Amino acid sequence: MSGADANKELYNELRKLTPDELLRDEIPRFDRASPRERAQRVSLVRAAGVVFSESGSKAQREIVRAWLRDLLNDHDEKIRRYAMTALPKLGATAEDERALLTLMKSSSIEREKKFLAETLEKIGGVATLEQLPALAPRTEQKVKAAIARTEQPGRIRLDHTLAQVSGVRIHLRGRDGLEMIVRSEVEEAILRSGKFRIVSCTKGLVVLAPTAPFSLGEIYALRCFGTLAFLIGRTDMAALPAIITAPDTRRIFDAFTEGTVRYRIEFVGKGHQRAAVQHIAEKAYARCPAILNDPRQALWMIEVRTDTVELRPRISPDPRFAYRQQDVPAASHPPLAACMVRLAGPMNDEVVWDPFCGSGVELVERAIAGGVRALHGTDLSAEALDAARRNLTAAGLDKVPAHFACTDFRAYGGLRRGEASLVISNPPMGRRVPIPNMRGLFQDLLQKSTEVLRPGGRLIFPNPLKMDAPPRGLVLVSRQPVDMGGFECKLELYRRG
Repeated sequence: MSGADANKELYNELRKLTPDELLRDEIPRFDRASPRERAQRVSLVRAAGVVFSESGSKAQREIVRAWLRDLLNDHDEKIRRYAMTALPKLGATAEDERALLTLMKSSSIEREKKFLAETLEKIGGVATLEQLPALAPRTEQKVKAAIARTEQPGRIRLDHTLAQVSGVRIHLRGRDGLEMIVRSEVEEAILRSGKFRIVSCTKGLVVLAPTAPFSLGEIYALRCFGTLAFLIGRTDMAALPAIITAPDTRRIFDAFTEGTVRYRIEFVGKGHQRAAVQHIAEKAYARCPAILNDPRQALWMIEVRTDTVELRPRISPDPRFAYRQQDVPAASHPPLAACMVRLAGPMNDEVVWDPFCGSGVELVERAIAGGVRALHGTDLSAEALDAARRNLTAAGLDKVPAHFACTDFRAYGGLRRGEASLVISNPPMGRRVPIPNMRGLFQDLLQKSTEVLRPGGRLIFPNPLKMDAPPRGLVLVSRQPVDMGGFECKLELYRRG
């Protein structure tokens, strides 16, 4: 067995031990060992960093952290290297930073300095910047980003205004098939404010041009789009550092950022591109040190797409849907629910039923639109119903009469015949939990809706199946393909005759 294989096998064995076993047996054994034996068992250092980052008491982690600091003084460079790599896993302290800086100043081994720099990139703070003025640009940028994260994390300002709007383009992205609904909402907003015009509307994308100073809050008043981003350039790898630091990009950063500007880069649909990201970030930093690459908790995302480079604010939670206090698996996406509400259209004195209500997103979105007299939600999961109640309250809608029942929708008796004005739902589609007779489920949904809807009432839901003619009394108003996350459904709207 090679040395590398032996180290890996030993590491896997040590990873299985408990914190108590490592502290009681393995760490003392390592400390008593000869230099040769310690070198053979160096995997313990790595294993300790992982085990105590995942478990063990606070007091135990303090003991292990002090042990790792002592190992920074070991005669064996490999042991020192393993110790410096393990320290960040335990949430390194200022004392750990000082120990690493001391080693950096005294070391003459280039490989060791490289690993020290990588460790300080993760845990370094003000002391690192002050004591090591000749840091490599990559390390300096990462340390500055870490300091900004902890000491001045900043935020995206929704209430600040971008004054200079010439040439600005805003991309509102959403699910393919919903763009016309997004467009209609934008057109309605334009009639109220007159601050934007629609440049284009293509599959999954509505492009806006501002015609007057605006705030992000004015755009986030819209509910149907998925994500918002600014077009800042066309995809050209060589030009990316210049695009990120261009005057027009910086005006957007400065207008909407409180605190230090921090961004991360994502190559949409192409997975991790670590080497490319590092190269671009270093070049951008050289052009403008005030803008920091931060892959961990950035305020902005630079999205490199097939043809475009876009700047997206990272706001969590989305201010439009902050009511989502609790969620359940396969819950609806709020923009989809908002689009369904908009497509169904308004009706006063609305009585709404969601037969598969999950965490209640469709019900909340319809209630936010106003004019609702009562909400009804059914689901087979009591946990989902608890989430729906909690989300309804978080949305400030707890005064709207709401009735929830843990039951099969076919057995729900909370609605009289002809009482409901809207049935709105995103039914289960068998992707996570098999449905023995999905066609029968959807046929029953259509039939039950026919019974509970009043004349003029509407039924709206995404349908993954090609169905026969609806039951007598339901008239198909519209049917449009919508991407449901890798598979296509038809968003169908029916009206009760």
